[in-house]
Amino acid sequence: MAVALILVLVVLGSILFHILSPWWWTPIASNWGYIDDTLIITFWITGAVFSAVILFMAYCVFRFRHKEGAKAAYQPESKRLEWWLTVVTAVGVAAMLAPGLYVWSQFVTVPDEATEVEVVGQQWQWNFRLPGEDGKLGKSHNRLVTFENPLGIDPEDPAGQDDIVIEAADLHLPIDKPVKMLLRSIDVLHDFYVPEFRAKMDMVPGMVTYFWFTPTRTGTFEVLCAELCGTGHSYMRGMVAVETEEDYLAWLEGQSTFADLSAPQKLGAAEEAGP
Repeated sequence: MAVALILVLVVLGSILFHILSPWWWTPIASNWGYIDDTLIITFWITGAVFSAVILFMAYCVFRFRHKEGAKAAYQPESKRLEWWLTVVTAVGVAAMLAPGLYVWSQFVTVPDEATEVEVVGQQWQWNFRLPGEDGKLGKSHNRLVTFENPLGIDPEDPAGQDDIVIEAADLHLPIDKPVKMLLRSIDVLHDFYVPEFRAKMDMVPGMVTYFWFTPTRTGTFEVLCAELCGTGHSYMRGMVAVETEEDYLAWLEGQSTFADLSAPQKLGAAEEAGP
């Protein structure tokens, strides 16, 4: 009786903790409310299964408790029970997967009007690249990464000369404008994660991963690395500032292009060559 009561209290305590828990999601600041909806559906399904299993265990402990002279019935297999468990489990798994697959399809289907922004992760800082006046990013490659060219931008590609380079500084984005985040790592695994945007993705060396979102609330939001990337992992943080169109354009005017950053290097090389 005591064990059965404890199991019932475990179920009730779990439900109350979920409802009254102070550790809840941060306020959302993008279009990905679907992520929260999917998590809530998953919570309901797994919570219902958890409660049913624990309450069934409590019933069995109480109903089939030891009694003098009682004998246990041995039933090694039951095809009917196995079929029921298989069907119910399959329906439950499908119910959890279906919303996630639907949201994932939207997560990677980028609108045509989205602006591309490149995020480059390295131990232990965030670098960013935005398109310049031509509206497109130039080519880049990890083999081109140097101290003078930390993002590995191809200097031979004319489209990359006007790219805006932001090294170890805050990223600014305009509100209500869709953005395609191109994610690249130049050393180890990283994961670009902004909790308020409900958007995250692994950054794999040698690959370019991506997702898109639309900022819906102005403010400053912290960027975290959600993949253990070395001893400085906990210090790999940054900021994303979502601003009005006017404030964003004013900030953009004060940023340096790839051509600006490489100009001193070119000038130095010309002086060394001499007349």
